[in-house]
Amino acid sequence: MSDFTTLGVDKWLVDSLRAMAIRKPTPIQAACIEPILNGQDCIGGSRTGSGKTVAFGVPILQTWARDPFGIFAVVLTPTRELALQIAEQFTALGAPQGLKICLLIGGVDMRTQALQLATRPHIVIATPGRMADHIRSSGEDTICGLRRVKMVVLDEADRMLSETFADDLAECLGVLPPSGTGGRQTLLFTATMTDEVKLLKEMETREGRRKVFVCEVDTDKAAIPPTLKQKFMLINSYAKEAYLHTLLSTPGNEKKSTIIFTNRTDTANLLLHILKALEHRVTALHSSLPQSERISSLERFRASYARILVATDVASRGLDIPAVELVINFDVPRDPDDYIHRVGRTARAGKAGEAITIMGERDVALIESIEARTGKKLEKYEDEPGVSLEGRVVRETLQLVSEKKRMAKLDIDEGRNENGKRTRRLQEKAMGIKKRK
Repeated sequence: MSDFTTLGVDKWLVDSLRAMAIRKPTPIQAACIEPILNGQDCIGGSRTGSGKTVAFGVPILQTWARDPFGIFAVVLTPTRELALQIAEQFTALGAPQGLKICLLIGGVDMRTQALQLATRPHIVIATPGRMADHIRSSGEDTICGLRRVKMVVLDEADRMLSETFADDLAECLGVLPPSGTGGRQTLLFTATMTDEVKLLKEMETREGRRKVFVCEVDTDKAAIPPTLKQKFMLINSYAKEAYLHTLLSTPGNEKKSTIIFTNRTDTANLLLHILKALEHRVTALHSSLPQSERISSLERFRASYARILVATDVASRGLDIPAVELVINFDVPRDPDDYIHRVGRTARAGKAGEAITIMGERDVALIESIEARTGKKLEKYEDEPGVSLEGRVVRETLQLVSEKKRMAKLDIDEGRNENGKRTRRLQEKAMGIKKRK
């Protein structure tokens, strides 16, 4: 008998899980599925890659299938990529019951989304910004189904409850039924159990509230996988790109699946052009890319067509990229929790992994705050046997990379100018049409 069956999961869902090669529940799934099925609100904390989507997806789908109507549940998540990934898992789990999903994310035509939302899909999966846009502009006939939702999920709750999403999240929750007995059931899941998330435990003390089930599995300091080697490199900032290229080209790293994290989209775009010019198999993922390119980049990296993914923190949370062997922080993250999420992309499911943070003299305080947050000192990067990284940079790569960087900046500027010219031509054409009328 399946362990999922002992949690009260219906046979059709057990079969769907088995078809996805999921046979035994992870600790967060074993802890949360039964209380959610019993109608409790839930705050679930578990490190990235632990199966949180299944932990809330299974009880939502089981409850929906027993009494299907209109829009049953809304799942709110901070990024488009996470929304797409959650939609994929819900689609696979709910296929035997004819589940209909509506995905509300940026980069997609709003009119198409509004038409789909108006048909009362079973599950809405959305980013707060795009859902708020629909609430403000799509009309009551389109959004009225949201007012009868039975279950609401905040995925990556620590980030969702930050100031970044405050206004949009308030707009979204304002149109949904209130919490409490007879109202919606609320589920919060996170890899980082912040004080803001923990304070929500107090919800159950309010009159008319459901009991809140709180589960923490491998959160906070344990969010750093035990099989992860954490290292730092202290270098001169003017040579960062040369050190990065040399590091990627060492015998020990030249075949590794690698994510390089930057703090800014402009930096990610520049590195993409430089590394392409240096003949690395590389792609990029950041918020300035069109949605189609973001999806394509992620798929290329997952399929190993690209060995290297240059990304901002868009890629640091929740994405299922199981084959990453090396994470490089080209920029030191300003928030220690962002560091935890970044390095959590590797050393998943008990596998070994390595994270190398490139730092300058001004980054010492940031590294110290990361070490205080994780409870572990970063080790100094040591050269591979027979390889002097600094020697190779000085003798072989500094001049080459500097030239490629100069060319990359020219290419980026030319691209911007061409886009600007194209925009002006379209504007002039539109003005000409108006004049003829």
